[in-house]
Amino acid sequence: MALWLPGGAAGIDNLVLPLVLAPLIWAVLFFHACLDRKLVRVALIAAGLLAVHGGLIAQKFLDPEPATTEAHP
Repeated sequence: MALWLPGGAAGIDNLVLPLVLAPLIWAVLFFHACLDRKLVRVALIAAGLLAVHGGLIAQKFLDPEPATTEAHP
């Protein structure tokens, strides 16, 4: 998640949000898998989330905009 989240105020990638969101996403997927009666629906939702995450990462790597370099005095 640190690849596609916006950078923090200090100019570094925001790492707190992925550390909080990752366990929450896994917990939601786990409880959904336990509580849903249709295994196909559970697999489709998990595959959809995987595709969205993979697409966001691919978009970050395929972005033609060059990285900016800032010189700090």
